[in-house]
Amino acid sequence: MATIGTFTKTENGYNGSIETLSLKANKVSLVPAEKSGDKGPDYRVKSGNAEIGAAWAQTSKKGGKPYLSVKIDDPSFVAAIYANLVEQDGKHALIWSR
Repeated sequence: MATIGTFTKTENGYNGSIETLSLKANKVSLVPAEKSGDKGPDYRVKSGNAEIGAAWAQTSKKGGKPYLSVKIDDPSFVAAIYANLVEQDGKHALIWSR
C-alpha cells in the first residue's frame, strides 16, 4: 500500500493533492455529488475545473470505520486508479494498493 495523496476535511468535502510517478495534482477537491440513485457516487473528484473521478462512502468491515472508495481516471491513464481515503491522525490519506 502506498499513500498517493493527502487531504483535509472541509465544510464542503475534502481538499488536498495527489502525487504519483505520472500524476501530480496540487489542487484536488472531493465535492458532494447530487445522488442519482443508490449506486451513484457520494462525491465528485475534481482537479481545477476538470472532473477526474468519483468517490463512494463506505464502512470498513473491521472496526466499522468510515472511509471513501475513490476512482480516479484520465484519458492519459492506462487504467483507472482505485484508492481509499482514510482518516489517519486527524488528516486524510489517499491509500492505493494493487
